[in-house]
Amino acid sequence: MTALDNKINEHFSGLVVRKDLVKIVKGNAIVPSYVLEYLLGQYCATADEESIKTGIDTVKDVLRQHYVHRNESGLIKSVIKEKGRHKVIDKVSVALNDKKDVYEAAFANLGIKQVLVDSDTVKKHPKLLVSGVWSIVDLEYEHFEDNSVSPWIINTLKPIQLSHFDYDHYISARKKFSTDEWIDLLIQSIGFNPEMLGKRSKLLQLVRLIPFCERNYNLIELGPKGTGKSHIFSEFSPHGILISGGEITVPKLFVNNSNGKIGLVGYWDTVAFDEFAGKKKRINNALVDIMKNYMANKSFSRGVEIIGAEAAMVFIGNTRHTLPYMLKHTDLFDELPEQYYDSAFLDRIHFYLPGWEVDIIRGEMFSDGYGFVVDYLAEILRSLRNNDYSDQYDQHFNLVSDISTRDKDGINKTFSGLMKILFPHKEATKKEIEEVLQFAIEGRKRVKDQLMKIDSTYAAVRFAYTCNDGNKTIHVKSLEEEEYPQYFSSSPDEESDLDKDEQGSEQPQTPDAVIEKPPELKERQVIVKENQRGVTYDKLFGQYLQDAKKITVTDSYIRIFYQIRNLMEFLETVAKFKPKDDEVEVHLITVEDEFKGPQQIEFFIKIQENCAIAGVQFTWEFDETQTLHARHIVTDHGWKVLLDRGLDIFQHYEMNDSFSLSNRLQQYRSCKAFEITYLKVEG
Repeated sequence: MTALDNKINEHFSGLVVRKDLVKIVKGNAIVPSYVLEYLLGQYCATADEESIKTGIDTVKDVLRQHYVHRNESGLIKSVIKEKGRHKVIDKVSVALNDKKDVYEAAFANLGIKQVLVDSDTVKKHPKLLVSGVWSIVDLEYEHFEDNSVSPWIINTLKPIQLSHFDYDHYISARKKFSTDEWIDLLIQSIGFNPEMLGKRSKLLQLVRLIPFCERNYNLIELGPKGTGKSHIFSEFSPHGILISGGEITVPKLFVNNSNGKIGLVGYWDTVAFDEFAGKKKRINNALVDIMKNYMANKSFSRGVEIIGAEAAMVFIGNTRHTLPYMLKHTDLFDELPEQYYDSAFLDRIHFYLPGWEVDIIRGEMFSDGYGFVVDYLAEILRSLRNNDYSDQYDQHFNLVSDISTRDKDGINKTFSGLMKILFPHKEATKKEIEEVLQFAIEGRKRVKDQLMKIDSTYAAVRFAYTCNDGNKTIHVKSLEEEEYPQYFSSSPDEESDLDKDEQGSEQPQTPDAVIEKPPELKERQVIVKENQRGVTYDKLFGQYLQDAKKITVTDSYIRIFYQIRNLMEFLETVAKFKPKDDEVEVHLITVEDEFKGPQQIEFFIKIQENCAIAGVQFTWEFDETQTLHARHIVTDHGWKVLLDRGLDIFQHYEMNDSFSLSNRLQQYRSCKAFEITYLKVEG
């Protein structure tokens, strides 16, 4: 186990499970993860390997004996009849038979209906009346002469969800973890390996949890297929429900006026609409109007009566085009059905989660570390719905006055939700609070930027905040605005850090153009945000390497394969920008790897041999002191480039996939966050 896993088990003993166990026990059972983790939490919430093995066997036995597969329903019915009673795990829904004045249950997989349920059970678990609840049910069988009486009898019914938890323990244990450790624990809890994600990517994943801890939160996520958009809302919590966006009706979602039955928003904390995108989908206009009112006012009408509800609304769908294509030709809401492509509806969205920044799910992204039993975390988040953390930034920052009330509400709700998730103990530093505030502002700004494209009546807004200690104003931009400023009307003349010099003039994009017209280089700093694309070594270094005869690279982390591959790609940039009839010396100062030194040297020799044909003379030396920490590039014609991350600026990508664009072209890779400073030095 990792140090973090040990710490997790120390402070949350009995409340965490190893996340790879879900796959081990699931088999062919079509059952939500929270059901499986409920069982794992009963038998495998430990770090002891022997106990885990025994627990896995127990859970498999429970599933084998009690989980109802549809194709084995006849066998289970026979077992109940012969034994007289038997426990089953199934999804149970209940309906009122008003003719008989009784509640009747239906079992989804077992296939039996009209099973009597007592009123106390229904009052205790009202979600049984809407869409059903996974439960452990003790069923009895007793045949009656009267054929109108069901032979199936419910002895006990227990929904599969945590019955109680110690909130005070949760808060006190949170204080034992650093912010980074806590974020990694949460990421492992939702099933991902935190080592595969950067800080910004982790926050994007955690935004998906906000609807579970923030009342009436409106979230939209549009992006490519395969990024796990629906997973959280279908399998994470017993308090959320995922429905098809095209199948919803007013009675199902809000209220059936004919019988007065309240819909999904009255029973669930989060209602998520899957497959929400699709221009040709037919949507009921009345549904959109009621949704607009509910999303703005937290209420809807039933005849003359106004009913309030707390359910958060989540809209998830796929996009067909790339980000720059959407920004140039349409907008980021373009994929929505016509009825939802309405500025009044979209203005009620609190946060637009940029799905194009979320990695497509790959096998190595899943965690085998420890995380919360998801049902435990779901209950914690639900309890946090009663709290408001939106005032946590007031002592340090203020939003500028021209941010509208609706914009401010969106920012505050996202900020409150993330603070509940990350800092439930209310002990965030000023820097951490500012990071969350900027993230919340960006998500709402993304909505407003697109609204200004869709509806010209929306005025431009400064999304900024001031610091109380010095009245300094900080303007917030979305990542896509940093990458593609030319597509944002509010800043048509701005260029990104990568494409401008100190005077703001755009630099040529191709090496040939640079060689024909050398730019006037300036001292400057480039800041690249996490998940930013379009960054290449050519753009970062090419112009500053041009005309150099000798280049020295100092970086202690050129040891393992992907780091040495980065070096090779840097040398490719050197080869592109040097005159064809000249030679350039490139000298590397690094540290020899303690375990793979011989392989490291072997790679360097291959680089040396292959670069020689391009006129790049590569040499290297190892720093024997093992104290090398600086990362920089120095040229013999007066430039020093300071690298806070060295050449390691790209996030994980498929190096072995010859058909992957991110493997072939750097501009299609997502970046880690980094800074580069260009300094003019004396020869």
